[in-house]
Amino acid sequence: MIDKMVEVFKTNVAEFAQSKFLIDQLYHHFPESKINFDLDDCDKILRVEANNVLSNTVIELLRQNGYFAEVLL
Repeated sequence: MIDKMVEVFKTNVAEFAQSKFLIDQLYHHFPESKINFDLDDCDKILRVEANNVLSNTVIELLRQNGYFAEVLL
């Protein structure tokens, strides 16, 4: 059994509609994953749980859609 990895990102996504659109986009790259935003958190957290989370892919996808993301350490 493969352990899933979890990557957490700080973003500037503020609206539910934006987060839903981005989650749909991310599922194209990570179809077997769990993806969610916590927009109530001050860092507008994006959490991606998958077999292999490619942080650069997540960051670039958000950037291409006009948003900021960085890995939260």
